[in-house]
Amino acid sequence: MAQSFRHPEIMDIVRRDGMVTVEDLAGHFNVTHQTIRRDLSDLAESGKLERVHGGAILPPVTGNIGYEDRRSINHAGKIDIARACVADLPEECSIFLNIGTTTEAVATALLSRRNIMVVTNNLNVANILAAADGAQVVVAGGALRRSDGGLVGTLTSQTISQFKFDFAVIGCSALDFDGDLLDFDILEVGVSQTIIRQARKVFLVADHTKFQRHAPVRIGSLSEVDSFYTDRPVPAALQDMCDEWQTKVVVADGD
Repeated sequence: MAQSFRHPEIMDIVRRDGMVTVEDLAGHFNVTHQTIRRDLSDLAESGKLERVHGGAILPPVTGNIGYEDRRSINHAGKIDIARACVADLPEECSIFLNIGTTTEAVATALLSRRNIMVVTNNLNVANILAAADGAQVVVAGGALRRSDGGLVGTLTSQTISQFKFDFAVIGCSALDFDGDLLDFDILEVGVSQTIIRQARKVFLVADHTKFQRHAPVRIGSLSEVDSFYTDRPVPAALQDMCDEWQTKVVVADGD
């Protein structure tokens, strides 16, 4: 396959999965590792990718990826994560779901649940659960972020502070290898911090691509999280930290 045909497909794969490896691409295109390394170097030189050990990722950004693009990244992995998370949520409980495409997958997985209350600052979550007869849905007010249907700001935080949730299921835009949860919008971060304070238990849902992204604002730490649901094993050093913090790491593999 000519280089001009490989490059667009490589970009499609990295947008879907968040990362590509030399080994996987060589097998996919049935070419040598050296050929793939040249392809990735060419794409990196043009600013489309950033080389990392063994492969490449999308280049870091100071603003979040567009909502529709985020929905398409690792969609199957997010469904697996959502199912694993919902399996640990009991009947007859109160749940907060915040902004994010993975929390929207959790909302879809909750459709068959009975006698639950879901509070959210995500209009997409509210619309998904509008079809669930067994769910009482409460929308936290605030300033509408039209790009993704999120509600943020002081009013949102004030509304959330009136509740005490059994479970908060939250997402984030990026994860550092030291366990920090990161985001782009400082207004959204303030809301997320309020959610964590008002929850008896905190579940983080974040796929492996969040380790390949950077964001400037800190939400908190995995040390504040009871269970972390992801789709691939985390680095050994971070797993050790989670063990020390008593943060349970659940790797959803689709089984």
